[in-house]
Amino acid sequence: MLGFARPPMPLTTGKSDILPEPRRLAAYDAACRRCERLAGFLDEVRERHPAYCCRPVPPFGAADARLVVVGLAPGLHGANATGRPFTGDHAGILLYATLHAYGYASQPTGAAADDGLVLRGCRITNAVKCLPPANKPTPAEIRTCNDYLAADLATIPDGGAIVALGRIAHDAAFRALGRRPGAFAHGARHDLDRGIALFDSYHCSRYNTNTRRLTETMFGAVFDAVARHFAEGGAQRATASDPAGLAGVSR
Repeated sequence: MLGFARPPMPLTTGKSDILPEPRRLAAYDAACRRCERLAGFLDEVRERHPAYCCRPVPPFGAADARLVVVGLAPGLHGANATGRPFTGDHAGILLYATLHAYGYASQPTGAAADDGLVLRGCRITNAVKCLPPANKPTPAEIRTCNDYLAADLATIPDGGAIVALGRIAHDAAFRALGRRPGAFAHGARHDLDRGIALFDSYHCSRYNTNTRRLTETMFGAVFDAVARHFAEGGAQRATASDPAGLAGVSR
């Protein structure tokens, strides 16, 4: 059982949308085949697993959510199968348990797109919407998909927050926002325009959690910093000695 302390007040901002993607984010295209390698790979996977989604996976959560979590890409037997980010794969175990502990998710697990899970004030997306071979998109594929991520991030309200899971998500988010990437480091905070802050975390992949490169406490500390950012109205400024504002956090 995760030992996270829930913030004093639930973090909620209106209704949450489950698939399909809201129309006003028309940049998402379920039939996108811009990347020849990815489109061909999805065709191959569909032949082996005809029940899988095997399409670009749309974001999950309210379009106007003040927190957006950016991952890398769908997993073969996870989001690529279920059609919902981080659903049905190992990386989603820690992510959804943490979102639930901090008041962003209605339940601590996400196993299927029809499991009743609802996000509150949170939206989850990926830097690359299609399953890449060996979980490794090419730089060209990341760039090609970046305008979809730009649409995902364009609706973040003033004072919002982004959690980037891994360096690729970090770099892609900065590119989508039209900014030069800052240095990636777990726990780093980057202050952006309109009071929005981007928080870095190691990806919650099986490799990182099994090797303890990322622990529950480390992951929770990032969301503690996000909660503090919201509690202070998005106006908290980082300091050189404590870029993420993690000092003094009680776990």
